[in-house]
Amino acid sequence: MQKFLDNFSFPILIIIALLLGTAPFGAQPHLLEKINMLMSGTLVAPLDIFDLLFHSAPIILLIIKTVLFFKKKT
Repeated sequence: MQKFLDNFSFPILIIIALLLGTAPFGAQPHLLEKINMLMSGTLVAPLDIFDLLFHSAPIILLIIKTVLFFKKKT
Protein backbone atom coordinates (compact mmCIF):
# COMPACT_ATOMS: atom_id res chain seq x y z
CA MET A 1 0.00 0.00 0.00
CA GLN A 2 2.82 2.38 0.82
CA LYS A 3 4.46 1.87 -2.58
CA PHE A 4 1.15 2.70 -4.23
CA LEU A 5 0.79 5.89 -2.17
CA ASP A 6 4.39 6.90 -2.87
CA ASN A 7 3.39 7.34 -6.52
CA PHE A 8 1.18 10.29 -5.52
CA SER A 9 2.59 13.54 -4.20
CA PHE A 10 0.84 15.43 -1.43
CA PRO A 11 -0.14 18.42 -3.63
CA ILE A 12 -1.73 16.17 -6.25
CA LEU A 13 -3.70 14.22 -3.64
CA ILE A 14 -4.84 17.44 -1.97
CA ILE A 15 -6.05 18.89 -5.29
CA ILE A 16 -7.87 15.69 -6.25
CA ALA A 17 -9.43 15.42 -2.78
CA LEU A 18 -10.64 19.02 -2.91
CA LEU A 19 -12.03 18.70 -6.42
CA LEU A 20 -13.86 15.42 -5.87
CA GLY A 21 -14.92 16.32 -2.34
CA THR A 22 -16.61 19.54 -3.42
CA ALA A 23 -18.03 18.42 -6.80
CA PRO A 24 -20.48 19.59 -8.13
CA PHE A 25 -19.57 23.17 -7.44
CA GLY A 26 -22.99 24.78 -7.98
CA ALA A 27 -25.18 22.55 -5.81
CA GLN A 28 -24.69 20.59 -2.60
CA PRO A 29 -21.54 18.48 -2.96
CA HIS A 30 -22.18 14.79 -3.63
CA LEU A 31 -20.02 13.78 -0.70
CA LEU A 32 -22.12 15.75 1.79
CA GLU A 33 -25.32 14.51 0.17
CA LYS A 34 -24.19 10.87 0.41
CA ILE A 35 -22.99 11.26 4.00
CA ASN A 36 -26.40 12.72 4.92
CA MET A 37 -28.06 9.77 3.17
CA LEU A 38 -25.82 7.38 5.09
CA MET A 39 -26.69 9.00 8.42
CA SER A 40 -30.42 8.94 7.67
CA GLY A 41 -30.33 5.33 6.47
CA THR A 42 -31.41 6.04 2.89
CA LEU A 43 -28.10 5.11 1.25
CA VAL A 44 -29.27 1.83 -0.29
CA ALA A 45 -28.87 2.18 -4.06
CA PRO A 46 -25.65 0.66 -5.43
CA LEU A 47 -24.99 3.78 -7.49
CA ASP A 48 -25.21 5.96 -4.38
CA ILE A 49 -22.82 3.67 -2.48
CA PHE A 50 -20.36 3.77 -5.40
CA ASP A 51 -20.70 7.57 -5.54
CA LEU A 52 -19.87 7.83 -1.82
CA LEU A 53 -16.79 5.63 -2.27
CA PHE A 54 -15.72 7.49 -5.43
CA HIS A 55 -15.93 10.95 -3.86
CA SER A 56 -14.36 9.92 -0.55
CA ALA A 57 -11.51 7.74 -1.92
CA PRO A 58 -9.01 10.60 -2.45
CA ILE A 59 -9.67 11.92 1.05
CA ILE A 60 -9.14 8.47 2.55
CA LEU A 61 -5.93 8.01 0.54
CA LEU A 62 -4.70 11.42 1.70
CA ILE A 63 -5.37 10.53 5.33
CA ILE A 64 -3.57 7.18 4.99
CA LYS A 65 -0.61 8.82 3.22
CA THR A 66 -0.37 11.49 5.92
CA VAL A 67 -0.46 8.93 8.75
CA LEU A 68 2.20 6.78 7.05
CA PHE A 69 4.33 9.86 6.38
CA PHE A 70 4.36 10.94 10.02
CA LYS A 71 4.80 7.37 11.21
CA LYS A 72 7.87 6.98 9.01
CA LYS A 73 9.34 10.27 10.29
CA THR A 74 9.34 9.12 13.92
